[in-house]
Amino acid sequence: MSPDAVIRTIIVDDDPAVVRLHTAYLEALPGFRLVGTARTGAAGAALAAGSDVDLVLLDMNLPDFSGVEVLHRLRLVREWDVDVLVISSARDTLTIRQAAAAHVVGYLAKPFTREAFVRRLEEYRRGRAERPAEVPVSMGQGDIDRLVSPVTSPVRTVVASEALLPKGLAESTMHTIRAALHPVTPASARDIAAASGASRATVRRYLDVLVARGEVDISHRFGARGRPEVLYRLAAR
Repeated sequence: MSPDAVIRTIIVDDDPAVVRLHTAYLEALPGFRLVGTARTGAAGAALAAGSDVDLVLLDMNLPDFSGVEVLHRLRLVREWDVDVLVISSARDTLTIRQAAAAHVVGYLAKPFTREAFVRRLEEYRRGRAERPAEVPVSMGQGDIDRLVSPVTSPVRTVVASEALLPKGLAESTMHTIRAALHPVTPASARDIAAASGASRATVRRYLDVLVARGEVDISHRFGARGRPEVLYRLAAR
């Protein structure tokens, strides 16, 4: 990216006072242009799906669904073509790990000073300008193994502690859903629901936890029409 390129940015936060404050911060920063704001997860995901957005400043606590769901929708539609900087008061381990699993460029915990906001955005701008252009290359098996090795990625750290389960989730159900997963053959949430006997909504809640723990990998199946389907399989140990 050229160092002179303008980074087209949107703010997704349900608090109008926060939106106004962050807008003022952003507009004073060279190299950034605010192209829109959103107060809900659905509006934020729709706005960020546009190709004219480079960076999303995303709150995790939104009135309709969480910022984690916004991240999932963005990765389905634009894959890694948009950067996300989380700006949120959410500090729980699960939310932070889920954000990390979606490859956010940073996580700025509220409250913070204007100086911290400016410093984080300037660091991002410098890092973005220094990114090398991605050139497709043919990789050997050893290179592929190193790239996807669970040892090299902190997101894949497996934490089996029941203490990390959100309130309302049971370890016994977790074991049932985990048992319905395969290390090679990926399955959809619908398939896992049928195999485990749980509802699809329940299965998704547990799968989110397993993905955040690094115990489950996700991929996508692209059909002829509609949104890509998310597929799940046990991560390699």
